[in-house]
Amino acid sequence: MCKLARKYERVIPFHCLLMALLFVGQQLTELYIAPTVLSAVERHVPLPRLFLTIGGFTLLLLLLRTVSTYLNGFIGYHRITLRMFIAGLLNRKGCDTSYVNRFDKKYMDLKQNAGSYVGSNSGAAEAIWNTLTVFLQYLLGIAAYAAILASVSLPILLVIVATALVSFFTNRYLNAYEYRHREELAAIERKLWYVQGAASGDAAKDIRIFGLGNWLEELYQNALSAFRAFKIKSQKVYLLANVINLLLTFFRNGFAYAYLIHGVLEGGLSASEFLLYFNTVGSATWWITDILNTAGYLRTQSLGISTIREALEYPEPFKFEDGRPLTHAEGQTYELKLENVSFRYPGTDRDVLKNISLDFRPGEKLAVVGLNGAGKTTLVKVMTGLLDPTEGRVTLNGVDIRDYDRRDYYKLFSAVFQHFSLLPASVAENVAQDNEKIDEERVKDCLGKAGLSEKIASLPEGIHAKLNRHVYEDATALSGGETQRLMLARALYKDAPFLMLDEPTAALDPIAESEIYESYNEMTAGKSAVFISHRLASTRFCNRILLLQEGVIAEEGSHRELMAKGGIYADLFAIQSKYYREEDSHEQQA
Repeated sequence: MCKLARKYERVIPFHCLLMALLFVGQQLTELYIAPTVLSAVERHVPLPRLFLTIGGFTLLLLLLRTVSTYLNGFIGYHRITLRMFIAGLLNRKGCDTSYVNRFDKKYMDLKQNAGSYVGSNSGAAEAIWNTLTVFLQYLLGIAAYAAILASVSLPILLVIVATALVSFFTNRYLNAYEYRHREELAAIERKLWYVQGAASGDAAKDIRIFGLGNWLEELYQNALSAFRAFKIKSQKVYLLANVINLLLTFFRNGFAYAYLIHGVLEGGLSASEFLLYFNTVGSATWWITDILNTAGYLRTQSLGISTIREALEYPEPFKFEDGRPLTHAEGQTYELKLENVSFRYPGTDRDVLKNISLDFRPGEKLAVVGLNGAGKTTLVKVMTGLLDPTEGRVTLNGVDIRDYDRRDYYKLFSAVFQHFSLLPASVAENVAQDNEKIDEERVKDCLGKAGLSEKIASLPEGIHAKLNRHVYEDATALSGGETQRLMLARALYKDAPFLMLDEPTAALDPIAESEIYESYNEMTAGKSAVFISHRLASTRFCNRILLLQEGVIAEEGSHRELMAKGGIYADLFAIQSKYYREEDSHEQQA
């Protein structure tokens, strides 16, 4: 944190130290007022001189407090700025991290926990500066008070130091309870957030139609009970730490006061000295208690910062800047090969893909079909480098793609996935994925190929119309099919050598789907394309069809070859054809 502050907000550490010095100056000034005045009275100093002494202390206190108030007035902006910078680092990590990390439970838990430490002013990424300032105040103050006590009694100082050390190490262990059990806490909080998200998100329709409210409430109450039980257990541990502190404070204060009273009775201390040392012991013991508490807070917040660092420095299984550069040249062709590829998602015991070998030739139009769960989408994610094989390898022109800078490799692919992002921006910005250098004519051409020209032309602002009503109240709302067409236009705008289409017509009506099929050859001209679909009739325009079943290539060939073979593909095609014929017959009878 100090390194980040020195680089981006260097005033923050300086402010912490300066505030600590000002605070100690105030405390020492207040400490010496009464003993000094009492000493002057004992020495019968003239009244004007006594008033001058009191006035001097008053002015000094006023000056110190004025400067402190002024400095505190502007530091908040710098602390917030640094916290938001750290939040930006976490967001960047989330956007740039290897895609497979999104399936890594440990990383996702770290990301969630780290987010809680940057989400507010009380989060560790900002509050730690206030705690550090207070800690420095107490540290410098105790050092000054220790010097005062050492001049009168070394035993008092030794008792204070000894009890402070016992309290510090005891508290350091006990106050780290939640950090030591952070994975358990993260698992509980994940359930809470899931139920809250489900109840307020897309499941809202199902809750009302299918009566899921009681079920979700029961899940939430169970998770909340687990959270409450964890917090009660942790608070008992913290209570034990406070009891230990209380006992040590009682022993420390009793010893110090007994020693000072004995000094007065023996005649070794004057009234003003007794008052000075008595106040010093009282303040020192109070400060020691507070510095121990502050040290506990500081350690807890430091553990929060450690969580942020763990999330930011989480290992990347993919190569990025340290990988082999990959530059696409105009007219260059690529051959993609899968060699004995198997894949299973982290934390599961079943291979989604099993020993798949495939040569994807330059310019080939490849269709991938199969039932739900056959591994079609996972195959595309492996080909595009979003996932690495568990076994085997994927090569591009003979080179294992794991050797490349993965971001360079991604530039070779345009894709339409089943789940996509609609950004709070204009139509043109969504298509171009840019907000500065946009080729508007190219945007319009891609929208035309995707079948959206008429819709966009009907909008008052055309391609500059805003999308996403979560941000813009006057945004245009597109239907599911129109949004899918927009995603297709986005993929076409990128104009990458590979075009990957994962159910690109799932939300389209039959007529709109037919229009897409008719323009498919134009859209994929000069590209290698993969087309995933449940509708087998849509695959006939592809050079080759792969039928996946339980993670393996069960059949392979052209539409004509697979129909002639009379296997699984032919049976599925016959079933779908019969369904459409029966549906058409029913419509005619109606």
